[in-house]
Amino acid sequence: MPEKGRWVYVIPLRSVYWGRRSNRADRAVRFIRQFIARHTKVDDVIIMSEVNNLVWSRGREKPPRRVKVVVDIVEEKVEGGEGVRRIAKVRLAAGKFKPGSLEVKVGGKT
Repeated sequence: MPEKGRWVYVIPLRSVYWGRRSNRADRAVRFIRQFIARHTKVDDVIIMSEVNNLVWSRGREKPPRRVKVVVDIVEEKVEGGEGVRRIAKVRLAAGKFKPGSLEVKVGGKT
């Protein structure tokens, strides 16, 4: 289970193509949400509009076969309680990132 941080996932949307053509993009967005929730074990998944726009870019019947995304996992304190809520924010991977943990290097030498 990933801890707090940033992760890169390549989400295969191949299984979305099984079934009716008329709502593939709807199923693709739902599948992305389920995939991220399963792999990160978070309470909420927030899909940014850039990911949604990519899925819907070719219409409702032809979503992309795979999507490379960057997932930021943050923790928030629950109001009125002692618990912590984990949230995953999903956005597109802009560069050439390899799947797995993404470490951000700050400063000079590493």
